[in-house]
Amino acid sequence: MIKLKKISEEDASCLKRWWAGLDDKRGDRAQLRRAANADDVLLTSAFAHFLQAMPETWGTGSTGKGVVLSISEIALIAAVLARVKSEPQKADVSFAKSLALPKEAGGKAAMSELRFQQLQKSRSPEDFFTRVCRAVNLLGGKANIASLADDIAHWLIEFRTGPASKPEDRLAVRWASDYYAAFKD
Repeated sequence: MIKLKKISEEDASCLKRWWAGLDDKRGDRAQLRRAANADDVLLTSAFAHFLQAMPETWGTGSTGKGVVLSISEIALIAAVLARVKSEPQKADVSFAKSLALPKEAGGKAAMSELRFQQLQKSRSPEDFFTRVCRAVNLLGGKANIASLADDIAHWLIEFRTGPASKPEDRLAVRWASDYYAAFKD
């Protein structure tokens, strides 16, 4: 079981229900996938549907754990999750770990070490959005919804407020730990 840091279990359940419902709302998925940035997402009906599916606190910019996110940050989460096509069979595979796992038996990691480091060191939310969407594509659209949403929220918060003082609370440390535990040269 993956320990969520920035979203609650209720948030994760709502995200999964909303994401699963996108199969019946292909127009919503398409609107969110076409979005090139947060502003594009904010102007779609799909984002309004996303907020309706989430707990009320998300509409006021707060997750179930009381973590404050801007509406633009929430929009980026929705846009990235809309790019996910399926979840891994094992629920304990975090987003970072899945990037280190080969797509085929005996193959290379889905995301190279260099690209993984570039993802971690994204210079802006827009840069991060582009890189995390590329990461989801490299995974063939297969990612853990709760882990991905939690990690996006964590990255955006650290970008805005700076990294946590304790290394074990930093996203980069957790990602590196998960990635390199599964990475094979």
